[in-house]
Amino acid sequence: MSVITLDGLSVTLGGRPILSDLRASLGGRAIGLLGPNGAGKTTLLRTLLGFFPPSAGRATVLGHDLASDGRSIRSAVGYMPESDGHIAGLTAVHFVRLMGELSGLPIKVALERAHESLFWVGLGDARYRLLGTFSTGMKQKVKLAQAIVHGPRLLFLDEPTNGLDPPARKRMLELVTEIRDRGETHLVLSSHLLRDVEAVCDEVIILKGGRVAACHDLAAERRANRAFVELELLEPAAAFADEAAALGCEVADLGQGRLKLVMPDAVTVRELFTLADRLGVAFRRLDSSRDSLQDIFLRAMEAPNGGL
Repeated sequence: MSVITLDGLSVTLGGRPILSDLRASLGGRAIGLLGPNGAGKTTLLRTLLGFFPPSAGRATVLGHDLASDGRSIRSAVGYMPESDGHIAGLTAVHFVRLMGELSGLPIKVALERAHESLFWVGLGDARYRLLGTFSTGMKQKVKLAQAIVHGPRLLFLDEPTNGLDPPARKRMLELVTEIRDRGETHLVLSSHLLRDVEAVCDEVIILKGGRVAACHDLAAERRANRAFVELELLEPAAAFADEAAALGCEVADLGQGRLKLVMPDAVTVRELFTLADRLGVAFRRLDSSRDSLQDIFLRAMEAPNGGL
């Protein structure tokens, strides 16, 4: 079963289209929602939570239809928002307990879970302090604690490392990874930071200008571990591209003597130099790399109209 399906989902706010014809089927344990600021990531999360009504299309979350079964979706989802929504006059444990009650937990159970969640995120000693006295890092941990207090099946994390220094960011990603590895909760991690998504997620959907620019199975990409070579010839030489393809390389001609090759395991860069020498071809530049989320993201951003 897909965790999230988007079937032509569109959202218009204030007469302006924010999301347009989103189509995807996402089933990973940890799904990255990636895109530059203003791409529509937060709007998509809030739409899936029922905060914004779709103007067209449909969506399902954990098999529940967004239009007809929003209550079931909200009871099964935990949400860590990007912006703070703390109540400054409450202690951390009081606040997390309140969020647990709002999620449907009985009062006693909500209090027990609040203590457990705060200890787990590392705020056990500070759970009776007022939220207004907390640092940015502590507030982020409280937001995570309230998102998991009711044991959700799906967790929406909107910029969870926002405002954190390197040690706090590392710890937050460790907590998120631990949730993922337990195998009981699916994650959707929304971020504009590629390194956060790459560290945690096994699937990614990239938004650009309110449209789906790309969807990728990162786990499969990592298993393939494909090697890429980008090279520029002093002079265009069709024979070199043909011979490289004959070796088993996937060759993309980028024009003006520039080529991108996907290298099979049996072919090395040394063999490309040997081939160039045999054909009398000279390289102006050659770069070798493994495919990465950065490459995927840049290709998606460069594609016209955010197309797949």
